[in-house]
Amino acid sequence: WSQVVSEAEKIVGYPTSFMSLRCLLSDELSNIAMQVRKLVGTKHPLLDTARGFVYDSRNNLQMRGLVILLISKAAGPSTAELSFQHNMVSGIYSSQRSLAEITELIHTAFLVHRGIVNIGELKSCDGPLKDMQFGNKMAVLSGDFLLANACTSLAQLQNTKVVELISSAIGDLVQGIYYENSKSSEENCLTDDIGISTWKEQVFLSHSALLAKSCQAAMELAKHSAEIQDMAFQYGKHMSMSHKLHSDLQPFVKECSSDTVAFSLNSAPAVLHQEFLGREAWIKQIRELQEAIKAGKGVTSAIDLCRCHGNRALAALERFPPSEARAALANIVYAVTRFP
Repeated sequence: WSQVVSEAEKIVGYPTSFMSLRCLLSDELSNIAMQVRKLVGTKHPLLDTARGFVYDSRNNLQMRGLVILLISKAAGPSTAELSFQHNMVSGIYSSQRSLAEITELIHTAFLVHRGIVNIGELKSCDGPLKDMQFGNKMAVLSGDFLLANACTSLAQLQNTKVVELISSAIGDLVQGIYYENSKSSEENCLTDDIGISTWKEQVFLSHSALLAKSCQAAMELAKHSAEIQDMAFQYGKHMSMSHKLHSDLQPFVKECSSDTVAFSLNSAPAVLHQEFLGREAWIKQIRELQEAIKAGKGVTSAIDLCRCHGNRALAALERFPPSEARAALANIVYAVTRFP
């Protein structure tokens, strides 16, 4: 994965990890970072989010921006925009690079907002109450700051359809995250009756919509046809679904996996295992669920589903002319559909 990302970054002209530096090193965010240091010694999740920005060993934080730049280059200029090719750098319009930054800002804002904790469920070992309340205020305000910057930049693109697309993606994100957090207690979460179709709907909202609609918006900025816009949307949707499935599968397919590996009971292998097993037997197996999933059909079915979405993403790419950028987009799919 790291090699795929590194090679793709060379194709679009510069490492995408630099895209957010303009924002992350601004005076306002430097001040926010200083404030977050006050949370050291507590277990507030905003600390882990902040560390992830600096020590992201999986190169996932900039994946959305990178894909937007790659698909912009893969599509190239449309016949309607041929006269504006002098505005392109490395085959990408400046407005498309701005869109990649906007998408990353929105994604980062929601990562920060996810760091809000339920004060009512805190334990004494989590840290002093006033520190946790302070952490929540920081998560809300800094996330809002990033989102406001993204919306300002979005307006500067002066494209109504792009504004509509990205605004609807923000709405999808809010809806998806609300759904994830709507369970009132851990006990309810353990026995939540969710099927794979419901899982797909929720994952699209919380993980795929932003990338899919941003890919479509990048095509709109270059005045590509509705067909090309739809193909870009399909690639973004199915590649990000594969990416989420790949992530969900890691605790079950890693050779060094053990009982201590964290996994979600609402991950794809768990949901598919529940469907094969039946509701009553599922509840009985809750305490030894990870080993049961490994031995059942959920993992293999999730791998098949991951590859299915990957194949659909690759099929969407066939509508783009052969190029380094298209090959890099295909390699991203291969990276998230390969299992040991």
